[in-house]
Amino acid sequence: MSRDARWKTLLELLVERGRLDVEEVAVELEVSAATIRRDFDRLAEQQMLVRTRGGAVVHGVSYELPLRYKTARHASEKQRIAKAVADLVVPGEAVGLTGGTTTTEVARALAVRGDLGSGSPALTVVTNALNIANELAVRPQFKIVVTGGVARPQSYELIGPLADGVLGQITLDVAVLGVVAFDVTRGAAAHDEAEAAINRMLCERAERVVVAADSSKLGRRAFARICAAEAVDTLVTDAAASADTVRRFEEAGIDVLVV
Repeated sequence: MSRDARWKTLLELLVERGRLDVEEVAVELEVSAATIRRDFDRLAEQQMLVRTRGGAVVHGVSYELPLRYKTARHASEKQRIAKAVADLVVPGEAVGLTGGTTTTEVARALAVRGDLGSGSPALTVVTNALNIANELAVRPQFKIVVTGGVARPQSYELIGPLADGVLGQITLDVAVLGVVAFDVTRGAAAHDEAEAAINRMLCERAERVVVAADSSKLGRRAFARICAAEAVDTLVTDAAASADTVRRFEEAGIDVLVV
């Protein structure tokens, strides 16, 4: 296992468990305890975890795994969700994309849609995510609009009041939200309040709102609310979502597409 793969695994285990022991995780990953200690030390230097005697704990109560370490989590589910979301987009529409791993997959699914290969433009994409803009900017059939703001390194998203000037002047056909949590009672949410504020503005400028979220995000809560469940028109999720969870969203008036 490469160092990058090992670090990604360690961070994912840490998010799931909250605390890791050097000896135990060394056995689990089939590497030496000395290797794990060095890994923990390097990750602590990057402020991605807190070292303890004999192990490590998550970095603070609002810990968020940086985007570059989340790409493999629920990867197949996210790709299926992304294709289904991309299929909901009509050629010629203006689409808002927030940051996140699932919305990044939505951007990739839009990029390979055969019927979006021509037109002027085939799609207008408005995003505050630098990585999404970077991937789509090479597609001449897409008009890419990037909001202003200050880059947030965890998610590659632009946040802050500089984005207001752009978002206040546009109208979207559809906003696609990547979320940390989505619950019928609490609505859609993110870890960061500034990120949530930009996502909320995208929703407010759109005729319809689609939440793209794998089943692990459903029924959860997070610190910063993006919008109420009632503001969401469609939820696209994977088949691991329970029937009861799906029913509750449908009873709230949300169209649920399970893929």
